[in-house]
Amino acid sequence: MTAQPEPTKNVEDLHLVRLTKRFGEHAAVDDISLTIPAGSFFALLGPSGCGKTTTLRMVAGLEIPTAGAIRIGNRDITALRPYKRPVNTVFQSYALFPHMDIFENVAFGLRRKGEKNVDAKVKEMLELVELGPMARRKPAQLSGGQQQRVAVARALINRPDVLLLDEPLGALDLKLRRQMQIELKRIQTEVGITFVHVTHDQEEAMTMADTIAVMNEGKIEQLGGPQEIYDTPRSAFAANFLGQSNMFPGEVVERGDTVVVRAFDGVFRLPADKLSTTSDQVIVGVRPEKLQLHRAGDEVASGRNSVVGVITDASFVGVSTQYLVAAPWGQEIIAFEQNLSAGDRPRVGERVTLSWDPSHAFGLDGSDDLNAGVDRDVRDVGYYTAADAKAGLAPKPSMGG
Repeated sequence: MTAQPEPTKNVEDLHLVRLTKRFGEHAAVDDISLTIPAGSFFALLGPSGCGKTTTLRMVAGLEIPTAGAIRIGNRDITALRPYKRPVNTVFQSYALFPHMDIFENVAFGLRRKGEKNVDAKVKEMLELVELGPMARRKPAQLSGGQQQRVAVARALINRPDVLLLDEPLGALDLKLRRQMQIELKRIQTEVGITFVHVTHDQEEAMTMADTIAVMNEGKIEQLGGPQEIYDTPRSAFAANFLGQSNMFPGEVVERGDTVVVRAFDGVFRLPADKLSTTSDQVIVGVRPEKLQLHRAGDEVASGRNSVVGVITDASFVGVSTQYLVAAPWGQEIIAFEQNLSAGDRPRVGERVTLSWDPSHAFGLDGSDDLNAGVDRDVRDVGYYTAADAKAGLAPKPSMGG
């Protein structure tokens, strides 16, 4: 049974105030302000080069801000040396001392501060990360996931106000990474310390974080809970980077509690509070798993948005099947259908109807780039943009949405 750690001291909110970091003319972090609540699990999510790691390094004291301030509660720590900050960091490379056993690796920080009676604290931390029986093993005798837990224990033993995690699971395989996501969340909940986690992995952020800041080109693109950002993205970048989305450029033709949008030859409805623009030129979006696939002869309930198309690809992925359905205007729409039965499934070339509840749709500003946030490999294949639509161009059959 895991030992309960000692009650954590009262931690305070972490404040980033108009924080900026420039490298020459390039603003790696561009005037961001946010408050990270004390005791929360917070994720900075974004692609390589978006500024998330630079932000983390400024909090750690490893980079000096060009402008702005960093505060923990009312304490300004902007100018403090790293070792004077109530902050510890866990990196992707575990940086364990190979010649020391696990016990001594975890004890290192306490011994360096001159503490003599460290045994009880080290044992408590090893129990917290469920490595008590392995205390006298060397790092090379542990798996990657176990080594990462040792790194976390070593960072936590000094009871920092904030624990910074810089892509901590990036070196692990998929199965182990998922196990460690659950472990890190459990540890954070038990110790009550603020965790700030940098990652480019959307699943990792959604699994662990209470709040996510989606970063893009040095700025905060959207801030909120995982479900809020996923269900109601406020930009094409957020919609594409956090999951997959089908998006159609169109024009508002009616406003009220429900907004009606004409896109190509279809009319789509969505709730007014899920439309993030006042412009009449909009983008209607819907997540692939929100779509229901109807075969010929199936009845589609009234009031649902719908598109008729032809299946161009069907990929069995275990828990679900991913379908690509070519809409009349040429765009391929992605739909996921759970594999609830072993019966006959729709096949390539079959004509189907895709439908979705209007409450599952979201609306974005029509000036957004539909490619924003799309993986580079996908973009190379070809993507249908708002500019293409305005120019009257039909998507190529291979283009996604």
